[in-house]
Amino acid sequence: MTLAQTAPVRAKVPTPGAVLALLKPVTWFPPMWAFACGAVSAGQITSDRWFAVALGVLLAGPLLCGTSQAVNDWFDRHVDAINEPDRVIPSGRMPGRWGLGVAIFNSALSMLVASFLGMTVFVAAAIGLALAWAYSAPPFRLKRNGWWGNSACGFSYETLPWITAAAAALGTVPGGEIFIIAFLYGLGALGIMTLNDFKSMEGDTRMGIASLPVQMGATTAAKFAGLSMIVPQMVVVGLLLFWSHSWSAAAVGALALAQAVALPRLVADPKGKAIWYSALGVGLYVTGMMITAFAIRP
Repeated sequence: MTLAQTAPVRAKVPTPGAVLALLKPVTWFPPMWAFACGAVSAGQITSDRWFAVALGVLLAGPLLCGTSQAVNDWFDRHVDAINEPDRVIPSGRMPGRWGLGVAIFNSALSMLVASFLGMTVFVAAAIGLALAWAYSAPPFRLKRNGWWGNSACGFSYETLPWITAAAAALGTVPGGEIFIIAFLYGLGALGIMTLNDFKSMEGDTRMGIASLPVQMGATTAAKFAGLSMIVPQMVVVGLLLFWSHSWSAAAVGALALAQAVALPRLVADPKGKAIWYSALGVGLYVTGMMITAFAIRP
């Protein structure tokens, strides 16, 4: 029997399961949650805006976030072959150039859906989509430097969905408080994104990707990740106190304190505890986001 006869035959067309795996539904939660926070912070949603909000949730999660995952996996397929060879593209479950095709199709569909939600949402979606491509694709490939890449992700995953949702709920550009809070939680997401980089330090080093753990070293990057999440939350606490939302400020402060208490355990073993701290810290972080959204609504 020849080698050609014994080699496994890979499908020429990906299965629906492979497409779903490429879009990574587990990653949709952060922008969808930020979108929900934005809708809440806008206040009472009128009956004629509910459809826009529901369509916006679809836009934030499966469409824009799903697109960013497809784009990232396509342009990271060589790095993934080292770090995570079981991923859908290097494993062969997404053959040929199908990964790129899915990314392009989802990009077009995202903008089509955004066009039904008004100019503010359309522009926000266009910015988010541009950042998604710039993050992974040459010539920009922002992810080659952790400062640029993680900042772009934080802005796309937290700030833009929050502002977009408020605009969809209100039918107009939201007020200054919403912009400030959305910016601060997007800034804190820089730390969240840094936590995701510890697992790929080996491959990033070999492929010349200057993630923050690669640049700083694991221990310093762990401290930075934790503090990058905690400090913006403390600014939020100060603003809530200034705006006379004392109970909400106390709740958000307690959640930030819990993250600070857990931080030394991450610093002691960054690679081993990054996933643990991400699950704990991010859970507390997003809880504070919703508390803040309810506090600032009109």
